[in-house]
This record gives sequence, structure tokens and C-alpha cells, in this order.
Amino acid sequence: MMFLQFFIWGSWYATAGNYMKSRGMTDVIYIAYMASPIGSILSPFFLGMVADRFFSVQRVMGVMHILSGIFVFCAPLLAEGAFFSTPLFLVFLFFHMLCYMPTVGLATATAFHLLRNKEKDFPLVRVFGTTGWIVAGIVVSYFLKGDTTALPMHVAGVGGILMGFYSFTLPDVPPPGAGRKFSFRDALGLDALAQLRSRPFIVFIVSLLLTSIPLATYFAYVPVFMRDADIADPAFRMTFGQMAEVLFLLLLPWFFLRFGVKTVLIMGMVAWIVRYALFALGAPDGVAWMIMAGIVLHGACYDFVYVAGQVYIDKKATPAIRAQAQGLFVLVSYGVGQGLGTLAAGWIFSEVMSSTTAALLVQWQWFWLFPLVFAIAVTVLFVFGFREKTSIEAPSLRVKGVQAGGAKQSR
Repeated sequence: MMFLQFFIWGSWYATAGNYMKSRGMTDVIYIAYMASPIGSILSPFFLGMVADRFFSVQRVMGVMHILSGIFVFCAPLLAEGAFFSTPLFLVFLFFHMLCYMPTVGLATATAFHLLRNKEKDFPLVRVFGTTGWIVAGIVVSYFLKGDTTALPMHVAGVGGILMGFYSFTLPDVPPPGAGRKFSFRDALGLDALAQLRSRPFIVFIVSLLLTSIPLATYFAYVPVFMRDADIADPAFRMTFGQMAEVLFLLLLPWFFLRFGVKTVLIMGMVAWIVRYALFALGAPDGVAWMIMAGIVLHGACYDFVYVAGQVYIDKKATPAIRAQAQGLFVLVSYGVGQGLGTLAAGWIFSEVMSSTTAALLVQWQWFWLFPLVFAIAVTVLFVFGFREKTSIEAPSLRVKGVQAGGAKQSR
């Protein structure tokens, strides 16, 4: 399940920017990447309520994956030849992500429903999702040489349809809230917000949102940056970050045990600072090793913030709001945070890269300075604002002082 879930996303997400640039759509790259946050904002809470209340989770996943696969497969057909239409291309990408993004949380909710020792076992399951992303990048970029073609979206479409049919074979996850009356409070996820509300949690969720803002620059513009720096097969080379993610996922239980949740989260935020510093320092001369080092840091950046955050949220939720809690995580990180970040990145790109007075790679240095400064500010906020005492003890790796319960989200 996890392999296919992230194979779909990884097939096209790192190549879309260069594909659009090859089709003369450079100015609207950021709009294409708005499809993910918009889908995250509009759909997870509603579908979380549906999955919690009316239908088994695997059935919802099956239908949504089939629809998302059809949309992403057809999107590039509207950007080429006689069918050329940038607005329709963007609309189909939007519908794809509107259907796909809820399945990220639902897939993770399925895993946590079935796992006993979540903190210990979930990273081992989640690593197959990372493997799926890696395999997708290798296939579409290294073997198919599809960084500037429609092939990655076609591969994602086929993968989505396969995942849809496979979802119907998954173990049954019945709706825990079956029989309860529908209300807009549920659809908006207010029950999840009410249950999870506390001062440390508010600091955490705000920090997660703010961390997700500079994250929006990564998949949208790093591949374009790499091509400008004459680094070949950018989508393939970006899989090195997912390869590092595998290592950190496997090490995550040990880090929880040794350092605790707060320190792990801080490590992840510091990794974001180092990554953007490497991009900014390496940009003027296109220093390949510095750019690649920033990409390899993706393992710590993602796992120590997002996966660790999923574990923290799981300890704060209850089974009754499992899918809603997943929706909350998706809304904040992939929705509002990356939505604001995508808009900001698009504006910064158009302003900084429009200058004709400096060399192209020098302009890229200015571009990366913005997320660098922002990441520093967010880390300082979290270090001094997050006061909950959380630790994890062997062998169950349970978090002290936090309610046990059930949910999560993914990449």
C-alpha cells in the first residue's frame, strides 16, 4: 500500500516544473504546485468524516485513487498539440490532487489502525512509501529520461488506477463513527481540533504550518535550479534525498528513545536551515556537491519533522477521530502551509529571476536566501515556544504525558 501510494506522487512531482518550462509555462509553475495544497485544504476533513462515518476506509481510497489516476494521465494531453490549453492542464492537475491528497492521510490511518506498536513499527511500514518514491524517480528520470516530457504523468496515472483497484483488497478498516448524525462540525474537523487543543500542541501545529511554507520551494524549484546548474537527470538525483529518508526512517525509533520528540523535531528544523544554506552558498558557482548535500539532507528534514510530527499527533488523538486527525495534519502541512509557501515561492521566483543585471545562478542565490531566513525564524519559535515534556521509553516507545490514540499522515 505505502509503496504504491508514494510511487504515484513521486512519478510526476519532481518533473512537473521542468516539463512545464519545456512547454512555455514557466510563469505558472507555482500554480501547478498549488494543486496539492488546494486539494489538501478542501478535501481531507470532508473525506475524513466520510471514512469515519459511512464507508470503510479502503473503499474510499479505491474510488479516489482511480479518479486521481485518470485525471493525472489526461492532464498532459491538454498541454500538447491541438489540445493545448494551459488552464485545462492546471484544472486537471487540480482535480488529480483533490482526489489524491485525502488518500495520503487515509493510507496512514489504515496503517496505524493495524499496527500495535505504532512508534516502532510505523517507520518500518512508511519506509516502503519512500521506496516507492525512489523507484518512481529512477524510472521516469534515469531510465525513461522523462524530466521534460509527459511520461511521468502517464506513469502516475497508471499507478493511480492500479492503486485504486488494489485498495479494495486491503484489510477492512470499518468506519468507527458509524451511526452518528452528520454535522458540519464534523466535516470541518472541529472535533479533532477541540480534542487536540493544548498550548504545546498549538505551538507544534503553528511551527508545522510555518515549516511547510519554505518546503513549497523544494519540489517545485529545485529541479529547475539543478538544470540551470547543469546537473543532469534532476528528478533521479533528487531521489538521493528519499534514499537518505529510508535510513532516517529506520533510525527514527532510536532517535525517539534517545532524545525525545522535541529534540527530534528541532533536529529536523535545523536540517532545513542547513539545506537552504547549502543551496544559497552553492548557487553562484553551481557547486554540485553542495546542491547534492542539500538534497541528501531531505531524509532528516522530512522524517524528523513530518514523520515525527505524525507520531506526536497520533499520541494526541483518539480512534474515534482517526481520519479527521489525519485531515488536520494534511490541512496544516500540505494545505495551508504549502499553499502559502507556493504562492510566496512563485512571487519570489518571478521577482528575483526576472532581473537581467545578474547571472542566472546568482539570482538563484537570492531566491534561496528567503526560505533560509524563514526556516531560522521558525526554528527559534519552536525551541522557545514548545514546552511539553515528551519522552519515549523502551520497549513500547510510548510518549509520556500524552494521550494514546490513533492517527497519522504522510509525505
